[in-house]
Amino acid sequence: MGCLFALFAGIFPRLALFIVWVARPKLVDAAFDTWFWPLLGIIFLPFATLMYVILYTGGGLHGFDWFWVVLAGLLDLLHWGAGWTQRRQAPGYPAGAQV
Repeated sequence: MGCLFALFAGIFPRLALFIVWVARPKLVDAAFDTWFWPLLGIIFLPFATLMYVILYTGGGLHGFDWFWVVLAGLLDLLHWGAGWTQRRQAPGYPAGAQV
């Protein structure tokens, strides 16, 4: 079951974070003070928020844990950037053509 969740979280981080929030609300409540920050995390940085919630074990993040959160944040930003470059290209035209 854990391997299935890891595969699921890598492909659909928003849905995985939502499932963690519904299945184990105390885990998300321990990592964040209010519901506002995890909601913003689901919308804008889902993989980094999911990584933060999973790595937060009551006492906060220490040392190498921050590396994984930053790496997940970079992956989220790369996802946003890839989506932005795909929107700029008009379908049926070469990449550099102006419409």
